[in-house]
Amino acid sequence: MDIDNNIKSTQTSYISPTRCPIFCVNYCVSNLYDAVQYVYTHLNDLSGQYICFSNVHTTVMAKENTEYCNILNAAALTYPDGAPVAKLQRKRKHPEAKRVAGPDFMDLMFKATADGTVKHYFYGSKLETLEALKRNLIKKYPNLNICGMYSPPFRPLSPEEDDEAISRINDSDADIIWIGLGAPKQEQWMNAHKGKFNGVMMGVGAGFDFHAGTIQRAPVWVQKIGLEWLYRLTRDPKRLFMRYLVTNTKFFWYLLTEHSKRATI
Repeated sequence: MDIDNNIKSTQTSYISPTRCPIFCVNYCVSNLYDAVQYVYTHLNDLSGQYICFSNVHTTVMAKENTEYCNILNAAALTYPDGAPVAKLQRKRKHPEAKRVAGPDFMDLMFKATADGTVKHYFYGSKLETLEALKRNLIKKYPNLNICGMYSPPFRPLSPEEDDEAISRINDSDADIIWIGLGAPKQEQWMNAHKGKFNGVMMGVGAGFDFHAGTIQRAPVWVQKIGLEWLYRLTRDPKRLFMRYLVTNTKFFWYLLTEHSKRATI
C-alpha cells in the first residue's frame, strides 16, 4: 500500500470524526491512519486552531479542572492518546475506536509530507533535543520541510517575547506547528494562542524526545497491549510513580462512580 498517496487521497477525508465523551472530554473516535488523513487534507481549514492528544492523566486532570476541560474541548480535535481511553470508547458502542498516540501521529504525518510540500515548525523542549530531533528527521526524511525550531526559556515569556515568537513562526509560513511543552502547559499555551498562527498547532509532549532519541519509547508489543505507561514508569520511576499511581487509581474510581450513577438512573 502506498501510505503517502492514500493519505493524500480526499476520498474519505471530508468525513468529520465522530465524538465520544469520556468524563467531560469530547474525544474523537478514530484511528491513527484516518486521523492523519483527516488532518492532512484539512490543513487549510484547521489554520489557527489546535489539536490535542490526551491520555488517562490529562483526562483525570480535565475531570478535576473545568478550565482545563474547556481547553481540551476548545481544540478542533482531541484524540485519545491513552489505550484505556480508546478501550472505553469501544465499550461505548464505538468498536472502530483506536488509540491515536501523538508520537505515532507525528511519524505518519512526516511520512505523508516527506516530499517537502508541508512546512513543519517545532516549538518547545531543550535546544539539544531540538538539534537531535532535526538530525534524526533529516536522516529519515531528507526532503522533510523543517522551516524552524525554537526552544523557549523555562519561564513565562514577556508579552514582547511572545509577540516575537508569534511573528517568527508566522514568518516561517509553517503549516504545522508541533508543540512540545508537556501537559497541561502545552494545551494552555495552544489555547492562549488560538487564532494567532497561520498553521495548525499540535500538542505532542514527549513526542519530541521520542523522535530525538533522548527518551526510549516502549517496544511496539508493549504499546499494543496498552502498557506503555508501565514501561515509562520503569524507566523513570522517581518522576512518574506518584503520577501514575494517583492518576490511574482516580481514573478507574471515577469510571466506577460514573457507572454506578448510570445504573441507578
